Amino acid sequence: MPSLCKDERLCSKKSISKLLIEGNKYFMPPFSVKWIEMPENQKHPLQLLVIVPKRFFKKAVDRNRLKRLIRETFRIHKEILSNPLKDKNKKLAIMLLYNSSEMKSFAEVETKVSLILQFLARNI
Repeated sequence: MPSLCKDERLCSKKSISKLLIEGNKYFMPPFSVKWIEMPENQKHPLQLLVIVPKRFFKKAVDRNRLKRLIRETFRIHKEILSNPLKDKNKKLAIMLLYNSSEMKSFAEVETKVSLILQFLARNI
């Protein structure tokens, strides 16, 4: 079962700060989404940053579990967005911020992430 490779994770401080300053916003509870078009020198059409704030989940175990759930649902459903991006020859950086103090199940997270990817595919 392949996971998200290093190139598919948004790690660069420069890219993250650009995303936070210039990125487009969208809110679909319990997620806030920010995205920005990136330059053509990226290897993958999508890069992902997942944030689960400490103010909602004090225990690192809970934060890490939610991050794993979000990354896994993104990995499963990323073709929804990556295929249109390849057709348009665009690259995206996406930030998913979890904005709820309630722990969601895998099925709930999966439906929300797939809806977010469908929204982005329509609006890019």
